[in-house]
Amino acid sequence: MTLAQKAGDVLARVRAQCPLIHNITNYVTVNDVANAVLALGASPIMADDIAEAADITAMSAALVMNMGTLHERTVASMLDAGKRANAMGLPVVLDPVGAGVSKLRNGALERLLREVRLTVLRGNLSEISFAAGLQAAAKGVDVSEADASKDPEAVAVAAAQRIHCVVAITGAVDVVTDGERVARIHNGHRMLSRVTGTGCMTSALVGACVGAVKDPFLAAVAGVASMGIAGELAFERAGAQGTGSFHMAILDALSHMDGPLMAQRGKIDEA
Repeated sequence: MTLAQKAGDVLARVRAQCPLIHNITNYVTVNDVANAVLALGASPIMADDIAEAADITAMSAALVMNMGTLHERTVASMLDAGKRANAMGLPVVLDPVGAGVSKLRNGALERLLREVRLTVLRGNLSEISFAAGLQAAAKGVDVSEADASKDPEAVAVAAAQRIHCVVAITGAVDVVTDGERVARIHNGHRMLSRVTGTGCMTSALVGACVGAVKDPFLAAVAGVASMGIAGELAFERAGAQGTGSFHMAILDALSHMDGPLMAQRGKIDEA
């Protein structure tokens, strides 16, 4: 089977199982994240108060943590929920949005990496470089010009080996690795970068997939490729109408994402 076919099997399992995915995500994109998870066939739940974050995690199939709009109370909730997920053997996905741009984010990331065992780390090249302790130049939530010349595959492998988890770097060509296996995903469209939240949605899609299968590498491939294909389909349908229509068309495309579509459209190769 090709990687695209294997990723398609992951999507079939998501729709068959409808796993509950706990998202501690940012308030800018929370609605898009919930709708993306629903569109792929999973069930989202959002609970960021420390009084219930761990309990909600305990009843879920996976935990997704997003640092997009960070404050101290959500850091505490993430740590509590992450530790509960670890204790129960549940997968944990971290999206280190804006890593490197402030003391709060850097301190939170350091604690999360030290105290919570991650299953998947998903971010852009600058964020993953910083998270892995490699030289990085932060530029808000975007890849800095100084980091753009780096080899994403080399950074991803180094990060996976240092942090001991699957790493997914999204960009012009997405890279997913567990430190040994490496997948390159050539799906996507540049218009995805003009809609806030596509990265957050991608991390949540990875969470939906990792909540349904045992192999986090394949789950990350399926989640990342789903967003890439959705971007292509959305542009074909609504790109000429503008970013608002394109935004809605992404969710439409995700609602049709399944095994046959992944096998047909997935441009995935393994190093």
